[in-house]
Formats: sequence, structure tokens, C-alpha cells
Amino acid sequence: MQKKVLILAMLLMSSFFIISCNSEEYEFITIDVFSSTANYQGIQGGWFGEVVKEKFNMEINIIAPNVAGGGNLLYETRSSAGNLGDIVMIGAENGQLEETVEAGLLLDMSEYAELMPYAMQYTEGIEKLQTTINDTSAIYAIPSKVSSFAATDPSEGTEPVFGPYLRWDLYQELGYPTISTLEDLLPVLKQMQTLYPETESGETTYAFTLFSDWDSNMMMMAKQPACFYGYDEVGFLLSKADGSDNASIIDDTSPYVRSLRFYFEANQMGLVDPESTTQNWDTVWQKYVDGQILFSPWPWLGQSAYNTLEHLDSGTGFMMVSIDDMMIYSYGANPAGGTYFVGIGSNTEDPERMAKFIDWLYSPEGIMMSTDSYGSTSGPEGLTWEIVDGEPVLTEFGIEAILEGGTTMPDEWGGGDWGEGISQLNYVSVIAKDINPNNGYSYDFRYWDSYITYSATAVNLDWQERMGALTTFEYLENNNMVIVAPGTDYVAPAEPQEITNMRANCREVIVDYSWRMVFAESEAEFESLLNEMQAKVIKLGYNTVLAYDLQIALALNAAQDEARESSINN
Repeated sequence: MQKKVLILAMLLMSSFFIISCNSEEYEFITIDVFSSTANYQGIQGGWFGEVVKEKFNMEINIIAPNVAGGGNLLYETRSSAGNLGDIVMIGAENGQLEETVEAGLLLDMSEYAELMPYAMQYTEGIEKLQTTINDTSAIYAIPSKVSSFAATDPSEGTEPVFGPYLRWDLYQELGYPTISTLEDLLPVLKQMQTLYPETESGETTYAFTLFSDWDSNMMMMAKQPACFYGYDEVGFLLSKADGSDNASIIDDTSPYVRSLRFYFEANQMGLVDPESTTQNWDTVWQKYVDGQILFSPWPWLGQSAYNTLEHLDSGTGFMMVSIDDMMIYSYGANPAGGTYFVGIGSNTEDPERMAKFIDWLYSPEGIMMSTDSYGSTSGPEGLTWEIVDGEPVLTEFGIEAILEGGTTMPDEWGGGDWGEGISQLNYVSVIAKDINPNNGYSYDFRYWDSYITYSATAVNLDWQERMGALTTFEYLENNNMVIVAPGTDYVAPAEPQEITNMRANCREVIVDYSWRMVFAESEAEFESLLNEMQAKVIKLGYNTVLAYDLQIALALNAAQDEARESSINN
């Protein structure tokens, strides 16, 4: 009760509290930020780094497992050393929050609550995370992706997280062929490759390019097509958003194996980039920028990398194509936020400054500043956007930076390229479609009335006419092609060590064989590898892990049902 009173008091204060951290008060320091979702490792430079330096007299050194080889090795190594970082951004699932607290790796932020009015207003999410640890009077974590929208509302903006995005100009040139199933994409993409065999820079084009940075329980890229049909992963299961199916990934007819067959067939047709097994995210991004890749499983890759105003106005760009039987997975909004969180490392030498920095990330200014290469917030007010006649609009500089493929930042913002200077933390404190209390409009500029003018390009107009909708989400909702997994307060508990050990052994085999199956020489080899994979992981305890994962999936499904029912009643 005492904690709740304190937080309520902070809320009452927050209406007039202004973040103040005069950089002259502090000595310059470099802080370590451990971010398990970051795709960049090293010092944050550019304009975002300049903003952080000016406001907090510090620079950020990002520690990123995705870049350092993926998996849990870097987390385990730093945990064993007793220091994850000054700021910690990790997931609470599978008992990881409890583990880090018990290991003494996180600082109790209760003492600094008065410095964090923006962050502390999300009491529901904070209390949700507190229930996963023994000491519920302490505050060790603040959830990401908090929202004011209902659990059954999509958390995404105008575009979903997942979807079949392709080069619309080439699809248009083919006469908009009907695509009935996932597999029907392949002959269409082959025809597109024939139309556009190489880029202007002379590089060979491919429909697909893959990378392994994010592989975990499975080959991450092989999971993505399953999301076009309403599935997302829960351990070794693919769970449908409505709870109607929980499929073992190694089953012959599972959505995962279907995806592996899909990529195998694509590779047989010459549609898969042969460098897929050795490249990383940065290389993949640049290939999309160059126009070398014709299909994207996410809008925040194909569209963000390639869809400059110059390309769109000239009639080229990525847009979502309709597959007749698709049902796109959508993450429901969650007032309590997600299970990914931010906290202060216990060994930091300046917890007060860390608290103020975290709070800034949850402030309207921090939310807008924390745009990324595929984000939808627009950066610094007064530079990239401004209020005109009471409404937010992108400035000419903002249009160049965000919509035209980038530009050079002014010297007072540190100079350098706009895109290279964005936040590399890959942390979303508040979802972009939420409302900025300072002006009453969405943080997401794609919701602004003024954006309609900017988006009236040749590609967008053709897509809108063909699809009969103004945005991708409008099309999906109008055609019953989206399935929302309601946001919940469910956090998976710590799994038994025996399960963890079995999982590690199984997933190593699953990932290895998945890549080999995609690049198999023949269908016979594909089937042989599949059979070998299934036999090996079963001997390693796969079925025991699967039974455990099913319990977690069913608990999640029940929580989603409860959230769905609650949203209906409210």
C-alpha cells in the first residue's frame, strides 16, 4: 500500500514536473547499456548520441547479444561477472527478471521514483513485473511498449509487424496476379526476378535474403511466414493468436516445416540469396537499400530501407500483397506493457542519472527522439517536425530525413547522416500509435493529417486503388485478414534447469538442420534431413520440453481469453 501511495503521489506531481538534468551538474561518463534486442554494438554516435550528451553529459556504449553472436552466452558471461551494465534492457520471460534480481544485478528504483514521473505512471505494468519476483515492495523493472489502448486493439500503427511485402512496381507490371496461398508467391517472385534480374549497381536480385543473427529456439526467418497465418512462437510451439492451435515446430505438417519447404523450393528456383548463411543484419539492410531483394516479411525492413520518396514518386516500392488465405498475426496493445523491460544495473556509479535517463525515454520528448530506421516517431521537434495551426507536421528537413532517404544533420546536432545517428537501443517505451499528451496527436506521424499529402505517391495511389483501402491495416481489417493476440499481463515463469539444458541441446540441432534443409540439394535430401532432425531432438528430450512449452502456451492462451473477455465487457 505504501508503494502505491508513493506512486500515486508521483502521478499527481507529473502534471507539472519537467525533466531537468543540467549536463553541467555532472562529470562526463560513458555508460554501458545491455540491450538484448539492439542490432548495433558500440558507442551510440550521431544526433541521438549528441542529444544524450547534451542532456545528461554522457555517452552510451551499447552491448548487444544479437551482434556478439546471439543467444544467451553474452548475458550469461556478464551475469557471472556480476555486471550486466549501467542500464539493462532484457526480457522478464522464463524467470529472467527474477534471476537478475536474485543475482543482485538490478538496482531497486524505489528510492529514485520521484525522479521518474513519466515512467512511474505505468503502475499496472510495474506491478505486473513485481509479481514475478519475491520482493514486491521494490521496483526493479519498467515494462516496454506500454499503451493506453485496449488489449484487443492492434498495437501496430498503419502497418502490421508481419506481412508479405514485395516490390509493388514489378507485381503491377505482371498484372497483379492472384496469390491464393503462400506457395503461390514463388512463381510470381520468379517472374519478378526475371523482369528485374539485377540492380542499377549491377548486383543480382533475389526474392529472399536470410540471416541468422536472431536465431534462437528455431531458425528465425523460417518462423516469419507462419506469422502470415496467425502464429507466433512459444518455445518449440507455434501458437495461434486465438488459441485454436499450438503446433510442434518439428511436425511434418507444422507451419514451421511448411516455411522450411517454402524456402527450400525458393532456393531450388534461384530465389534465395546464396550469401544468406554468412551475412548479418547490417548486410541484409544494405541489400534492401540497393533494391537487390524483392520480398520482405516485415514492412519495417523492405519499406523502411527502400521506400524513399524518390523511389515512391518514380513508381517503385514495397507494399503488402494479398494472399487469399492469410490471417496476419497482430500483437494486441497492452496497458501493462510487454515483458521486455528496462532497469538500472546494480553496479552503476550514478543511479540518479540513470533514473533520469530512463524517465526521459518515457517522456513525450524521449519517445519522439527514440525513432529508429524503421520507426514511426519523427525525432526532434523544431527540426524534423513542428506544430502548425495546432497540428503536427513534418518540416522540409524532416521530409528529407525520414521520407526521402536521409540527409546531413546540422552541425549543432552533431552533423553526420540522419539515419546513422538514430537511436540504436531498439527500445520502445510507449507504442508509437499512442497519443502525445502535449498536442493530442499520435506519436506516429503516419496518423497525422498532414502525412496524407506526403504519402500521395505513385506507388501508394496505385496500391490504394487496387486494394480499396488507404492503409495496410485498413485493408486487413476490412477483409478479415488480421488476427489480434490480446495483450496480457502473463509472464512465463522460470523453467526448470533440466528443461533449459534439454532446450539448449535441441535448438542447436533444430537451427543447424533448418539451415541445411533450406539449402538441401534435392527434395530427397530435405526429407532425409527432416527425419534426422526429428529423431535427434527426440532423443535429446524434445518431447519433454514440448510438454512444458504446451503448459506455458495454454496459460498464455487463457490469459489472452481473459483479456479478450475483459475488453468486450468494458
